[in-house]
Amino acid sequence: MLKNLATCKPSEFITQTNRVRKTAEKWLKNTDVLNIRKNQPVFPEGATEEDKKRLTEQQVSKNLSKMLDAILESSSQETLDLMALLCFVEPKDVDKHEMSEYIESITALISNKAVLGFFTSLVRLGQMNTSAV
Repeated sequence: MLKNLATCKPSEFITQTNRVRKTAEKWLKNTDVLNIRKNQPVFPEGATEEDKKRLTEQQVSKNLSKMLDAILESSSQETLDLMALLCFVEPKDVDKHEMSEYIESITALISNKAVLGFFTSLVRLGQMNTSAV
């Protein structure tokens, strides 16, 4: 398995986390996935709950398709760069490993409760309104 943020040395964690953060910021901007996922269905006047459920499911499917197009097609190089950095691989060396290695390593990373808790706490900290302080 490739190294990841859950299996690296503490001295590597800080530097790599910041590299991933910077790349993820660019990736989110380029893919626009955060805005794509917000697209809501338009309900015609008099729509029943069943109609609303069906239209919502259709919109979710459209949103997912658009997000995948953005991630896997329009911004494929940025996606590869982010995937590589999550596994301590330089983006230029991404093809030196099998896809299964990346999947295994990234799956281990996102299922690590300590790492997820750390990043969740950072996100919450970043969302705090400190202007009143």
